[in-house]
Amino acid sequence: MSSALKIYDTTLRDGTQGEGISFSVTDKLLIAQKLDQFGVDYIEGGFPGSNPRDISFFAEAKKLKLKHAKLAAFGATRRAGVKPEEDPQLRTLIESEMPVLTIVGKTWLLHVHEILRTTPEENLAMIEDSVRFLVSQGREVIYDAEHFFDGYLDNPDYALRTLEAALRGGASNLTLCETNGGKLVPEVTRIVGAAVSRFGGDKVGVHCHNDSGLGVAVSLAGIDAGATLVQGTINGYGERVGNADLVTILPNVVLKMGKKPHCAPNLSQIRDLSLFFDELANLRPNPKAPFVGLSAFAHKGGLHANAAQKSRAVTNTSIPRSWETARACWFPTWPVAAVSP
Repeated sequence: MSSALKIYDTTLRDGTQGEGISFSVTDKLLIAQKLDQFGVDYIEGGFPGSNPRDISFFAEAKKLKLKHAKLAAFGATRRAGVKPEEDPQLRTLIESEMPVLTIVGKTWLLHVHEILRTTPEENLAMIEDSVRFLVSQGREVIYDAEHFFDGYLDNPDYALRTLEAALRGGASNLTLCETNGGKLVPEVTRIVGAAVSRFGGDKVGVHCHNDSGLGVAVSLAGIDAGATLVQGTINGYGERVGNADLVTILPNVVLKMGKKPHCAPNLSQIRDLSLFFDELANLRPNPKAPFVGLSAFAHKGGLHANAAQKSRAVTNTSIPRSWETARACWFPTWPVAAVSP
């Protein structure tokens, strides 16, 4: 029996890297509470020690009484040639007192040689040592495999060895990051499938970017290939053109794929969630956003609008059979702009 799909929100960390996105400490605390009420499983709060705002957030976040979600602090593996217990950045993660620590490590040999400037074996040791040290401190550790798909296409054996290193260290999840946002659905399906085959779906997650406009599509492909954790941001906030949009992912996985994440019973609140984030970010809501935009279930006129008004299926809210029925069933309070032809 497959594990339930876990939802990991990284709006407060990856989302804030988007141009024009800035949240105060108070905003971030309100967002964490809102996400917990909605029912997401993990809330990534930021990078402790990276800036005064995140330092203040984690100090205040310790006081939050969340009902379901686990707060996560984000960091990276130890530096080359440094023991994990002596690495200042890992010590900062521990001092955040967050129950979950997410660390990113290198998958692509290009980055091992040119960015870390170390050996492939030392990189594997950095991953395993860092995860084991954090786990030894009583924390759940999620491992983010940066540029995993690029690394896999370059050298599949080494890419999978990096995941094995994290798993040996005790990571609870191996999240495959499509960092460039350039892969197509068949590539993601095949590569996630290979990781699931090796490690089991309960250990594999996906984190995708939207540079090719496919962030949601490749996230859904990863889930379909067996991943049981998906990372994303509300409204697709994020660096460059954004991250995979959880506001679009969630209705698709629940209504179309039959998945039942913990937040599924609260799906009718997703438009309110989307608007809440836009308000705090001081952004105008996108009227064309799937599922939550004002135009999402509108019919300006013509045959489709006429049929939607006449069809009994639209008023039968027991089983979603169409977009109109889905709206009436799951989102009864949403505005409808159907106009007679």
